[in-house]
Amino acid sequence: MAEWNSRIRSAEAAAPGRSSRGVVISDDWPGYSLDLFTYPQHYYGDLDYVLIPHGIIVDRIERLAKDIMQDIGYNDIVVLCVLKGGYKFCADLVEHIKNLSRNSEKFISMKVDFVRLKSYCNDQSLQDTQIIGGEDFAELTGKNVLIVEDIIGTGRTMRALLNNIEKYKPKMVKVASLLLKRTSQPDGYRPDYYGFEIPNLFVVGYALDYNEHFRDLNHICIINNHGKAKYRV
Repeated sequence: MAEWNSRIRSAEAAAPGRSSRGVVISDDWPGYSLDLFTYPQHYYGDLDYVLIPHGIIVDRIERLAKDIMQDIGYNDIVVLCVLKGGYKFCADLVEHIKNLSRNSEKFISMKVDFVRLKSYCNDQSLQDTQIIGGEDFAELTGKNVLIVEDIIGTGRTMRALLNNIEKYKPKMVKVASLLLKRTSQPDGYRPDYYGFEIPNLFVVGYALDYNEHFRDLNHICIINNHGKAKYRV
């Protein structure tokens, strides 16, 4: 844990005044050895290392829920979960918000809806983002919307979704992403809330997939070349 603390820093401290708050994992963070954790045997040989253990993910989501409660309490909101990778993060985040709401003077009434985005084939980003389920966005008119996403890279996919939603004039739109990937683009999109800022690596686990595999992996890990070749389509 001491090594973990020495390799990460608070994004808020790194950029005072920035609204986004998250844990920044440095490019030289070596991760944890797979031998320190249990994970499905059918993935043995397919991973390099554990980037973020499950327990740390859960603790960080609990804090995100608290931040969201403080910012948008006393509101009815529509939680728009981006499938498929965001379902586990969304379920855990909503549960934490519900628990906080039950024991708080602030109360958030939540309705959960779903949208699916397709932006990757194997480990390569697609040129065009496919939005599946966007025909129901008319129901978001005048509503407070919290979009819950698993990971944001260049931000192109999220911008496409936001542009689509804004056509229906919601009252408010906030974005929460479990992961924010550092890219070479200086004007990359930053969500309102994020759990971890990570190096520009392809990650799997905690419902993040590689061609529908690794969703059953609790930790967030780095897939190796053997794993990519094994599950390539």
